[in-house]
This record gives sequence, C-alpha cells and structure tokens, in this order.
Amino acid sequence: MGKTSISSRWNIPGKIAWMTMEVPGFITLLYIMFTLPKINHMDQVPVGNWLMVALFTFHYIYRSIVSPLINPSMSPIHPFVWFWALAFQLCNATCIGGWLAGYGPTTRQDWAGRVFVAEVGMMIFGFGLLANMYHDDDLREIRRAAARKQKNQPPGTKKGHDQGVEKIYMIPKNGLFRAVLYPHYLFEWIEWGGWWMIGGSNCVPARIFLINEITSMLPRALNGRKWYLEKFGKEKIGGRRAVIPGIL
Repeated sequence: MGKTSISSRWNIPGKIAWMTMEVPGFITLLYIMFTLPKINHMDQVPVGNWLMVALFTFHYIYRSIVSPLINPSMSPIHPFVWFWALAFQLCNATCIGGWLAGYGPTTRQDWAGRVFVAEVGMMIFGFGLLANMYHDDDLREIRRAAARKQKNQPPGTKKGHDQGVEKIYMIPKNGLFRAVLYPHYLFEWIEWGGWWMIGGSNCVPARIFLINEITSMLPRALNGRKWYLEKFGKEKIGGRRAVIPGIL
C-alpha cells in the first residue's frame, strides 16, 4: 500500500479496497454484541462493555468510511494484501466481540472499582484519536496541494501530470512530523493503549490487538524511513526518527 504498492493488473482501487477490507470489522463486532449475549443468557450487557464497542466503532467509522471519502486519492491495493487485512479485521472483531459479549465482564460488579482507570483510558484514547486525525489530515493536505497545482497547470503541460496525485510525496512538517516521519502510527498505538486500559490488563483481545498493531506497523515505519532517506536524502530528513522521537 502507498509507498510500497506494487504494480499488478489485479490491484483493487485504493478507496474501494480500503473500505471493503476495514468496514467488516466493526460490523462483525456489532453483530456479535447484538446476538451473543442472548445465547450466553446475559440479561444486560454492562455499560463498560458498550463503551468499548462504541469507541472501537467510532474509530473504524472514521478509518474505514470517512477517511477514504475525504482522502484526495489512495494508492491501489493488491488482492493478497486486501485478503489478509480483511481476515485480520474479522478475526480481531470476533475475539473482541466474544470477550465483550459474554466471556469477559458480564455484570456491573465486574467493572466495580475500575471507573477511574477507565476514565484515564478514555482520555488517552481520545487524545490518541484526535492526534491521529490531525496528522492524517496533514498528509492529506500534501495531496490536496498537489491536486490544486496539477489542476492549475496549463493544458498540455506534462510535468507532474502523468504522475497522478497519489504519486506525489513530500516531507510533512507540522505537529510531531517535525520529530518523526510516522507520528500517526505512534498516536494510533497510544489510542489503542488507552482502549486496552479501559478493558483492563486481563482484556486479552485488546492486548493482542495492540501488540498486532505495533508489530505490523513498526516495520512499515522503519522501512518507510529508509524510503524517505533514499528519496529526499539525509540532509532533508535531518534528525527525524521513524515513529518514536529520539529513539526509533
């Protein structure tokens, strides 16, 4: 995807691929939440469980629907990548749904004494989500600017025209982009760390989800930094790290 996209006749258009591989995740979670509690004879699902569902759903509505719609463009995605991303979404949602709909906390008493920790987790989640959105939009602005520039070119001008907006890359310079090249990755980890905090240390699906996020995104960030160095040079990249300021 993106900088690492490969050319293939089987590639799926970026926005269609992204939406169809991401949307089934939160849809599956909602389906489980409205069906499994009855099977498990749960009279009422605790509010804390629904809170985690609501935050998860909100994130993925932004990520899988809103974000593709407002992105100026998205690079095509290979079916192999699409398939495994979809498989992850379905497996992740099933694990989370199973825990929240009967195999985790089942009563209000299970959440007793955890209100303060859950509130802190909510604040961390909200901070991570908003910071992630901010840095996402900074990346979008690069492509918006490229689109405006290409639109204003005189007819017949080929310079930059054949590239298409999705192939325009620049070094973002706002927010934490001053220190790292992938701050939106870092803030997504912070977001899901807060979500795990809401569920508690024994919320295994949330912990595994966070580990999966880090282990899948960190290599992309490190490889992405190498790409930036090759394309723009060490002088322009400066001291920017990949994802954690001053460390990694």
